[in-house]
Amino acid sequence: MGIIIIFSTIITYVIGSHYIDNPQIVVLITLFLAIFLFIIAFTVTQSFDKLAETNRLKSEFVSVVSHQLRAPLSNLAWAIEILMSGRIGLIEEQQVEYFKILKENSGRMKELVNNLLTVSRIEQGTLPLKKEEFFLEDVIKNLISVFTPFAKASNVEIKFENSGSLPKIYNDPSQVRLVIENLLDNAIRYIKEKGVISIKLKQKNNDIYFEIKDNGVGIPQNDQKYIFQKFFRSENILKYQTQGSGLGLYIVKSIIKKAGGKIGFQSEEGKGSTFWLTLPIKS
Repeated sequence: MGIIIIFSTIITYVIGSHYIDNPQIVVLITLFLAIFLFIIAFTVTQSFDKLAETNRLKSEFVSVVSHQLRAPLSNLAWAIEILMSGRIGLIEEQQVEYFKILKENSGRMKELVNNLLTVSRIEQGTLPLKKEEFFLEDVIKNLISVFTPFAKASNVEIKFENSGSLPKIYNDPSQVRLVIENLLDNAIRYIKEKGVISIKLKQKNNDIYFEIKDNGVGIPQNDQKYIFQKFFRSENILKYQTQGSGLGLYIVKSIIKKAGGKIGFQSEEGKGSTFWLTLPIKS
């Protein structure tokens, strides 16, 4: 803004001197213009400062609330497990069904709280980054074994293909795991009938290339430009009432960007989606 004010003032003085004979009038016009521009600059700066402060307070509020909610949710999950185990008294079959509903919903709440806390840390720049060498293949295989029961229950087959012996990457394994976990979870959830998920892993120059392809509901063309925004969910997903907060892909892209990688996707509504990402082998 300062450069604009100085430049505008000089231009005004030069033009005024050319068309106005009285130098005092030229000076007054230039002075009034400078004062006017300074007032505008001050107002804009104040507005941006207030907006930044509001965003900071919002992020802090989300962070505090998320921290405070984690403990009671963990206690709730623990209490439900104890009740379902029958260790403090016999429970009827109908009661077990209600406890299962409570357990499922407490799990969803805990997942949402964890996502909100992660988003808050990303926005505040406090998401911890602990880099070490590890095989991305091991992370993927472990997650596939974790998600296999969920996939089978959803009538989905997971196929994994890699191009042989791949080098280790130097990054944060917990954050990379969170990325793959979100992408795999989305792929399973957005397949509405019998489906297949294909995962590929290979080396491309100095990067490791990861790809996950599904034959799910896909992403409408008009929604694709918003897909990595916070809380955004496609209209076709809402029709199927699929669970989710709309934070997963925002978290994924933020982590990959921080890790020095790239991410993208191709999708067609009704035919499925392919998400890909690259991570540097050394960084």
